[in-house]
Amino acid sequence: MDNASDNARDNARDNARDNARDNARDNASAGTPTDSFDVVVVGGGTAGLAGALTLVRARRRVLVLDSGSPRNAPAAHLHGYLGRDGASPAELLEVGRAEVAGYGGRIRSGAAGTALAADRLPGGGFAVRCADGSCVRAGRLLIATGLVDELPELPGLRERWGRDVLHCPYCHGWEVRDEPVAVLATGPLAVHQAQMWRNWTDRVTLLTHTRRLAEEDRELLSALGVAVAEGEVSGLDVAGDRLAGVTLADGGTVACTALVVAPRFTARAGVAASLGLPVATVERDGTAIATCLEADPLTGATALRGVWAAGNVAGPMEQLAGAAAAGVRAAVAINADLIEEEGRRALEAHRAAAVGGGVGVGGGGGGGGA
Repeated sequence: MDNASDNARDNARDNARDNARDNARDNASAGTPTDSFDVVVVGGGTAGLAGALTLVRARRRVLVLDSGSPRNAPAAHLHGYLGRDGASPAELLEVGRAEVAGYGGRIRSGAAGTALAADRLPGGGFAVRCADGSCVRAGRLLIATGLVDELPELPGLRERWGRDVLHCPYCHGWEVRDEPVAVLATGPLAVHQAQMWRNWTDRVTLLTHTRRLAEEDRELLSALGVAVAEGEVSGLDVAGDRLAGVTLADGGTVACTALVVAPRFTARAGVAASLGLPVATVERDGTAIATCLEADPLTGATALRGVWAAGNVAGPMEQLAGAAAAGVRAAVAINADLIEEEGRRALEAHRAAAVGGGVGVGGGGGGGGA
């Protein structure tokens, strides 16, 4: 009889476990949240991890959704980040993930960490749907999805991006100091780029490519000692897996060991767009150079209550240190918002209990007259 009882109990336990698993799977596929967090951070880069670290240290239940596609993945080293100069981008993120997990934060990667969209829930908070079919609930959202560098269409250019095809002199200028550097003119910032890179090397050539230079720009470049190469660029000259120069459509060549380009910075704003948040276009001299999610520059608050943004998705010109700082500021603002909500709910519950117990908010029960 004891064996029969044990078997029945075991079967009931197994059935309950199987039912729970099946229900979780069915709910996930139906878009019903199966887990709940104080904050879900969409994006596992520098800004997202810095925000997550601040929040878990504030004893919040935090989930980081990391699709695993950091913007700086092509670069071998990062620079200008105090205490981590020269480290690989992958190393920085690995350390950051370990720090977040060390305080109890959870991190999902791959399809489970790829957020597709988010929906506002009737009772408050948000449901975040992921590529693996799962769905999680977030009391607050921190969007730190970064941006995509849209590069000029030029054969072989993308393969060398982050190696010897560069953009930011503060990230890579020291490594190519005093070397021949060419700047590809594809937008209104070309002359400004040539002027900046002149700070690291006096061997700068501006490739006019498809742009026409104004006379005052030519005069400035001449005064700075920046050479100008006319004509459209048709390809890269690579020798021994190192950039040796660029080829022009007319058959000419320009020697250089680094090629500077100006990508168009496009915000990864899919999750934000699913919530109806506006994406702004940043222009320079009538040319679009970037898109970004509109957010308060101090707190990261967006137009939708409960949603914050940090890093390159909201500030396309931010470098690593700035992105991390933005993540921290947004996390502090999120935690303050949660504290305010908790205080409001506690006060409401306190008043409701006082009324239900027949006790006035201002004091105790009745008393006799003197």
